[in-house]
Amino acid sequence: MSSLIDIGVNLTHKSFNTDCDQVVKEAQSQGVSRMIVTGSCVERSRASLQMAKLWPGVLYSTAGVHPHDVTSCNDSTISNLRELASEKEVVAIGECGLDYFRDFSPREDQKKWFEAQLQTAVEIELPVFLHQRDAHKDFISILKRYIQKLPAAVVHCFTGTAEEMEESLEMGCYIGITGWICDERRGKNLQSIVKDIPLSKLMVETDAPFLLPRDLSPKPKSNRNVPANLPHVVRTIAKHMDRSFEEVAEASTRNAEGFFRF
Repeated sequence: MSSLIDIGVNLTHKSFNTDCDQVVKEAQSQGVSRMIVTGSCVERSRASLQMAKLWPGVLYSTAGVHPHDVTSCNDSTISNLRELASEKEVVAIGECGLDYFRDFSPREDQKKWFEAQLQTAVEIELPVFLHQRDAHKDFISILKRYIQKLPAAVVHCFTGTAEEMEESLEMGCYIGITGWICDERRGKNLQSIVKDIPLSKLMVETDAPFLLPRDLSPKPKSNRNVPANLPHVVRTIAKHMDRSFEEVAEASTRNAEGFFRF
């Protein structure tokens, strides 16, 4: 089995409090050799870094503030992210972006702190791990101002339209695909357009503990997604791309290695 890289796992989530080591080991046993632990606020970014330090060469982390959490931002947020990003285990700025689906934070605040994190990534020369939901127009408008100066960008957990995907690809973004594609209801559109992602721009992720593949059998009673399910996601991607598992696995791993520079 090809070695896989899960570019988005939320291992600091409370559902992993008692068995995180076991979850990582199980993922390794299924061929998921490396995982990027997502930072979604300063506190969780710090926790993600500490987790990565416990698993050198296996876990890495990001440092950022999710749009849901930007109301927690203050004058020290960017300096804290910079400090975290100076550690070798931190391989990207994010998760950052815009989310107008939930609107947990005022949209103007979301835009302000999205732009601040993009500027930080430019200055410290790290790629960005991006979130966008129901906010494509504003998201692209802001990203366009920085994309040429960024080392790289990945639109994490892409669930948008063909047009949104095309525009993201035209800007040079990578596309991260999750178990959303395994959903026979919500994932139909993604199933039909995933074949249009060049292999050179594809990365894969579980977004664990979220987005448990709906077609997974047997399903865990807890409904908790884990990085060990990544091969299942990759097989589904490969089916809808009309490619082999190995092709998709090797390409996504190569892309992640280049993107995160490890």
